[in-house]
Amino acid sequence: MFKFVITLVLIAVVSSISAQRPPENPPTMKGPNPAYLGYWQQRIQYNMDIVVDHKQHQFSGKQMIRYTNNSPDELHQVFFHLYYNAFQPNSMMDTRSRTISDPDGRVTDRILHLEQEDVGYHKISSLKFQGEPVEFIIEGTIMEVSLPTGIKPNTTVEFEMEFSSQIPLQIRRTGKMNKEGIDYSMTQWYPKMAEYDKEGWHANPYVGREFHGVWGDFDVTIHMDKSFVIGGTGVLQNPDEIGHGYVPEGTDLKRPDGEVLHWHFKGENVHDFAWAADPDYQHDIVQMENGTRIHFLYQPDSSAQNWTNLQPYAVKSFEYVNENFGVYPYPQYSIIQGGDGGMEYPMCTLITSHGSFAGLVSVTVHESIHSWYQGMLATNESKYPWMDEGFTTYAQAMTLDHLYERNAVNPLANSYMGYAMLARSVDQEPLTTHADHYKKNRTYGISVYSKGAVFLHQLSYIVGKEAFQRGMLDYYKTWRFKHPTPDDFKRIMEKAAGLELDWYMEQFVGTVNTVDYAIDSVQKNSKTTKITLKKLGDMPMPLDIKITLSDGTEEWHYIPIRIMRGEKGPDLAKFNKTHKDWGWTYPKYELDINVPFKKIVKIEIDPTRRMADIYPANNVYPARKKKP
Repeated sequence: MFKFVITLVLIAVVSSISAQRPPENPPTMKGPNPAYLGYWQQRIQYNMDIVVDHKQHQFSGKQMIRYTNNSPDELHQVFFHLYYNAFQPNSMMDTRSRTISDPDGRVTDRILHLEQEDVGYHKISSLKFQGEPVEFIIEGTIMEVSLPTGIKPNTTVEFEMEFSSQIPLQIRRTGKMNKEGIDYSMTQWYPKMAEYDKEGWHANPYVGREFHGVWGDFDVTIHMDKSFVIGGTGVLQNPDEIGHGYVPEGTDLKRPDGEVLHWHFKGENVHDFAWAADPDYQHDIVQMENGTRIHFLYQPDSSAQNWTNLQPYAVKSFEYVNENFGVYPYPQYSIIQGGDGGMEYPMCTLITSHGSFAGLVSVTVHESIHSWYQGMLATNESKYPWMDEGFTTYAQAMTLDHLYERNAVNPLANSYMGYAMLARSVDQEPLTTHADHYKKNRTYGISVYSKGAVFLHQLSYIVGKEAFQRGMLDYYKTWRFKHPTPDDFKRIMEKAAGLELDWYMEQFVGTVNTVDYAIDSVQKNSKTTKITLKKLGDMPMPLDIKITLSDGTEEWHYIPIRIMRGEKGPDLAKFNKTHKDWGWTYPKYELDINVPFKKIVKIEIDPTRRMADIYPANNVYPARKKKP
């Protein structure tokens, strides 16, 4: 399963990204995608130098940015995210939390009551474009920069910035002193250039939801008191200077004379950079068979045994996801205690751990799978959070089912129940809703996590398991290190299945229409049986029907819908007969089967439970007896 475990206090043991890289190296993707003529994406290089004052909980920074405009447009302005500015009284995040009907319990009104030494801020002291000072305007968490000359297509320009920041008290994701005593959870911590794509700029203010970033490379040096241990995105370039009891083979330890260590990280082909620091971190490394190293940084407290027990589960999780969803391409991944629950970042995650062991395994699996759905398949998660959280929740459920060898009929049962509960209420909003604009946190959570996961599992029902699995791998191979949209995913699946799927996207993503089918009646003839099916919901769906006979045998019948323009391929069961298609405007469908009524024991719509029928009780004949 894994070769060895090393316990040490060092964030990396390799001095270059290529040294321990697994077989599939990520492409640089600096030009258009040849598979999709006309696709382009911007490219960025950050070179940052950060000096941390841990006594004042502040840091000063310099960053050099090389920005390549691969778009066909000339850009006359650019935008930066200043996330720390959200942690100030009366910010948009603060106001949103105090006015939404069901605020996040981690936030509530905490920002409003922050003391001055606990607020967050970014102060920009200098900004140059191509060596010359430029003007900028800061409005909350967004900095707008007007350029004296445009950035022409297919050109690269440079920005130089000097800034000073105060680390806020840890409230949401980032900050100092989280509830488990981690000194610094450094996420959304630097001035970050906004993304520009075919839809234009995405300079959304930070009110607590999701993120979107430019693909590029990070070269980050953090100067910090020698008492701290740091872990995060990228690979440490100077392990022989950091030491902490570990000396790489063939090198001489060169500890600095002063009180500061200089942590130099490089992260290639990522769209964000995160890190965490604490004096008490225990650091373990597990190396997988394919060379990937998984790092664990955690406090040696009452939960330490859970972190040790977690390690083989993390390895098994990566092995399963590698096989079923595409190979993790980076040389390492770090699982770090910090933050306020669980949050994903390129090559690392920050999670809290003072709960159950099962909870630690679950959140670790979820956040690490974000390395695929958000880390590599980097959808705009503000616009399409269901493609990020929903796809991850789906893969998490399948992975946990594998880890615990449950072999559940439907590993997504909890997601289906959550979605059905929301769909039967008045609170449901379409998945096309922007993450920031859901009216309730509860609606957001169930929609993007549960309904997003149901979207995928139900799709496997529609197209068949083989086509679905093939499509998921094709999606990874075609769109990794890019910014896929829902249409891009749809086209991948249409090609894998040979079906038209516009209707599915339009109905399940773009509306709040629901699936509800019923067995309306069963009539016996002399040697055959007529089953009348009824479509009660507004959303059409192909039907799998299982008929159990008195001798114990089963017959499977399949009814495609006309709008699919075809039939699904190999699936969990082999059909005895495929019937004529069902046009979605017809409320009823008559199914004639060559089985005498007296031989029928049970008739079931969707026995694999992958169809998101919000009232499944009427899917069975004879009807289930109601509980008194």
